[in-house]
Amino acid sequence: MRKTIIATAVSALMGFASATAALAGGHSKDIVDIAAGAGSFNTLVAAVTAAGLVDTLKGDGPFTVFAPTDEAFAKLPEGTVETLLKPENKDQLVAILTYHVVPGKVMSTDLVDDMKATTVQGGMITIDLDNGVMVDAANVVTADIEAENGVIHVIDAVILPK
Repeated sequence: MRKTIIATAVSALMGFASATAALAGGHSKDIVDIAAGAGSFNTLVAAVTAAGLVDTLKGDGPFTVFAPTDEAFAKLPEGTVETLLKPENKDQLVAILTYHVVPGKVMSTDLVDDMKATTVQGGMITIDLDNGVMVDAANVVTADIEAENGVIHVIDAVILPK
């Protein structure tokens, strides 16, 4: 189990390293391309596709995306992801996914303890800096992955609108 967790973490970091290297080389990628290439956001990419949000997140932006990993989606109750991916649940899926997106480019250096931000969904998220960086109940595990149209902050849980 521990080896699997370590291997997953190393794999995710390798994906982020290659995304960062692409940015440093002047061959920037958009938010969707970085997420798809990282290898640890397969569920998120599938959900964004099912929700019809790919073109939006490939758009000009800028966007700040709090991106749950595959492991974060796996923490949801069994069957939740499968249910959300059904066409008849598209509106609910869009609401959840757009709750993870804030208009503009918000870097970690822009964060202030207990700040609130309005999401694309319309709800408010809260940033807590008391014990690391938290967005609502999710920990930011990797911050400031820059994309040509915004920034990605990786989180360890799916955050849900209130």
